[in-house]
This record gives sequence, structure tokens and C-alpha cells, in this order.
Amino acid sequence: MSVVIAIVVFCVIIVLHELGHFFAAKLCGIYVKEFALGMGPVLFKKKGKETTYALRAIPIGGFCSFESDLDEEYDSEGNIVPTEPNPRAYNRKPVWQRILVILAGPVMNLILGYIVVVISLCSSSVIASTTIAEFRDQSVSSSALMVDDEILSVDGTTIFSISDVTYKLQNSDRRNSSGNLVFDIEVKRNGEKLLLKDVEFMTMERSDGSTGVYFDFKVYRLEKNFGNIVTEAFRECASTARLIFMTLIDLIRGKYGLNALSGPIGVGTVLAEAVSKYTFADLMYIISLITINVGVFNLVPIPSLDGGKLIFLLIEAIRRKPVKPQIEGMIHFVGFALLMLVMVIALFNDISRLFTGG
Repeated sequence: MSVVIAIVVFCVIIVLHELGHFFAAKLCGIYVKEFALGMGPVLFKKKGKETTYALRAIPIGGFCSFESDLDEEYDSEGNIVPTEPNPRAYNRKPVWQRILVILAGPVMNLILGYIVVVISLCSSSVIASTTIAEFRDQSVSSSALMVDDEILSVDGTTIFSISDVTYKLQNSDRRNSSGNLVFDIEVKRNGEKLLLKDVEFMTMERSDGSTGVYFDFKVYRLEKNFGNIVTEAFRECASTARLIFMTLIDLIRGKYGLNALSGPIGVGTVLAEAVSKYTFADLMYIISLITINVGVFNLVPIPSLDGGKLIFLLIEAIRRKPVKPQIEGMIHFVGFALLMLVMVIALFNDISRLFTGG
């Protein structure tokens, strides 16, 4: 059942992404030739009024195929056959409409992520604020922080939610002469903003033998009402989206190696474990993380992704003419090949972890 739920979650995330493209294209009058779930060989297909709906063999995504009259047609003797411009072709539509179609997919994922976060907050026992309520035993940060301090930023990063505080405190190795971790924390105290330099936190040994920061304070709980849930859901989504961008930047900078990548198998394993071991609220949080990840990653300006296509549309809007289709097609092909290489590496990592238990 855990595996089935994981597969269903993947399918819902992919289908909603492609439905965003699909409905936006229909709204703009674009002819959609195929709506596909998966890649590779066709397992099943059904012809609708004008669109073919297909299920393909490789479950790593999906796509919408739009009509284009840029492709040249040839007769039996190899001569180019003149074709009339098709007003419903994707390339014939105004740039703003094509931008709308491209953005609709990631936006659907972000909307889904927000809805799932709302469900998670509604089902969770508490909603945590970013304001300090009390300090734990053996607290050292209390020498600088005070009860009722609202945490605004940590080491220059604006804090949207308690998740941001957790991430920033867990991902630093700046220490003082005593060996304690130190952070520059901006707080709001009695209505005024204060920047506290080198706030100390002790480390503690985790269950796996590693060491991490000791969270030596607790925060206030927010009243669970409509306003707080709506507001905190926006904060959590903003926090998650920024975290994904930060992780991508760290990956490019070399902070994380390629062996840290996970593919569908690894993510599915985490989902399956969440179904069987964690609370419903935790499961919803993980699902929101995945769908927001899909939405944000697709907006990264990498060729073949929605973000890469958006860049070409913006260039066309500025130049008042499109990039040559052959050039754009070649760039997207190279981008797609590189993404497939990354996917193979991620799948290899997933399989290795299954056998090694990592």
C-alpha cells in the first residue's frame, strides 16, 4: 500500500503539471496533438476529439505536444511541400500566450504544494511561530537571545518560518574558540530590530553518531485559525521554494556531490516510509516538498525545461523575432541529454542505496 500511494502521488504531481500546460493551451486556442504521462514507448493511447491521450513506458515525467507549422513536409520525391500557416499552431500564437502556456505547468505544482501545506497545517497538532517562548536546560544562546524575541534572519537569510531557522542552524560550521557554533541573528525585540553577532549554540551527538546543533529554545505556538493557516502556508511554501534554489546553487558550487542526488526510486522510498512510519501531517509536508520541488526546478533556465523555454520566449519578445528553430531545437536537445544523464546517475544512486541500505 505504501508503494501504491507513492506511485499515485507521483502520477498526480506529473498529471497536474501537464494539465496546467494543457488547459492554458486550450484557453489560448492552441492545437494539442498529444497529452502523455511518462516517456518512451507507448503502452496505451486513446484518440479524443483532437488530442491523443497516451500512457508511456518510462515513468519519469510527461509532456504536451503542440501543433507547429515550422516542420517542413516532403512529398514522395523528397521535395518540400508548401503548407498554409496554421492559426492554431503554437508558434503562431503571441509571445505572451506562449509564456502563459509554459508557466502554467510549474504554477499548477506550486498551487498544489500550497494546498497540501494547508492540509498539513490543518492536520498537525501545532503551528510553530518564530518567536522564542522559553529556553531549554543548558542553553547558551540565552546569553544573547531573550524570551519574546522574534527571529527575523539568520546569517543574512530572511526567516519565513521555523523551517528556515532549523535549516540555517543545521547547515553551518562556523565556530568560536570554545567550539560552539555561532550565528548572526537579527531579532525584533520590543518593537525594535536588533542584529546579534556571534550567538552561540552548543552541539550534540545525534542517534547516528554525527554531531549537530543543540536547539536550546522553544517557540510559541500559533492559534490554529483560518488566518494563521493561510498565512503560515504561504510562508512555508516560500521557505521550501527558496530552500530548493539554495540546494541547487550548493550543488553547482560543489557543496554536494553527484552521489547526493536521488531519483524517482529514492523519492518513492521516502514517500513509502512516510506512509508507514510518520503522521499524516508529515506525509503531507513531504508531498508538498516534492511538488514544490517539481514546480521550482522546472523554472530553472535549463534547456528543455520550462525555464529554458521561457528564456527563448523572453529573447523573442525583446528581439521581436524568434531564435532560429534549428538552433533552439539543438540547444534543447543537448539540455535534455544532460538531464537524462543526471537522471541515470540519480537512478544509479537510488539502486546503490537499496542494496547497501544507505
